[in-house]
Amino acid sequence: MSQPCHLPPLPPFPHSRPRRLRRAAWSRRLVAEHCLRPADLILPVFVMDGSDCEVSIGAMPGVVRHSPDRVLRVAERALEAGIPALALFPATPLEAKTEDGREAWNPENLVCRTLRLLKRQLPELGLIADVALDPYTTHGQDGLVDGGVVLNDETLEALCRQALCQAEAGCDVIAPSDMMDGRIRAVREALDAAGHQETLILSYAAKFASAFYGPFRAAVGSATALGAADKKTYQMDPANSSEAIREASLDIAESADMLMVKPGMPYLDVIRTLKDAFHLPTLAYQVSGEYAMLKAAGQNGWLDGDAALLESLLCFKRAGADAILTYAALEVAGRLGR
Repeated sequence: MSQPCHLPPLPPFPHSRPRRLRRAAWSRRLVAEHCLRPADLILPVFVMDGSDCEVSIGAMPGVVRHSPDRVLRVAERALEAGIPALALFPATPLEAKTEDGREAWNPENLVCRTLRLLKRQLPELGLIADVALDPYTTHGQDGLVDGGVVLNDETLEALCRQALCQAEAGCDVIAPSDMMDGRIRAVREALDAAGHQETLILSYAAKFASAFYGPFRAAVGSATALGAADKKTYQMDPANSSEAIREASLDIAESADMLMVKPGMPYLDVIRTLKDAFHLPTLAYQVSGEYAMLKAAGQNGWLDGDAALLESLLCFKRAGADAILTYAALEVAGRLGR
């Protein structure tokens, strides 16, 4: 944790006038403590089967599922805008979903095909792939299930197979979001044994069992499968913050290269705590529910949507985030460029 700040005595008003620094736009820019750049943003992209097609996602205004060839166009725009990386999430066809989620380690699945296409055409673009079984299972859970119980140790082997499949397809950053205990060590050892020592691991170290994931689950098609079930036996309790330090400590000891806090805005305190405690690259995910709320409020005229969006992302930076996953990355990067 950061140490308390002991300020020297300050001269009282009228000699002290903090507003002097706020009087002009140039001086506000000059003394700004944090800034937001396109290079701070990562664009999450939903991939669907097909060719030259896209489908809008109702609960996420402006966000669509793309076929792999359309993802390439989006990736080209992202690079031109200064966005360094994409994170891929599949909308797996129903017929490919199984109880054990074996499509996750199919070399020809949506994610792997898209990874190969992007790496071949845009080798300078960073590619991040999610490691979890929920887009591929008929039950919508992130791991293997037996009698309604999500199995930890048995799931690790499946996650390793998924991670290896993605690394071999050209993924730069493996991002385990499943919250199984021991997953970082298992994936790191599997990657190293297969010759992927340079592949990065972004750990969803502090992923909370949040109500803000709804639109995402609809986008990848896991909401219907999950039904009335939840993920509270493995995702973190929103009531806890010290637990995030323990989770991050374990993942760092198991060789995580970067940490993720998800969701973002309701957990700014956790971002700050992890950054101060570990000084490791720390990312925040502005999740689907956060994005949808801001967009809906802007469209209804309840607030200035553009200004609120930029403010929310700047707050992530102020809290200590080194990078932010946001569905508005292209929109924001364009605005920052202008």
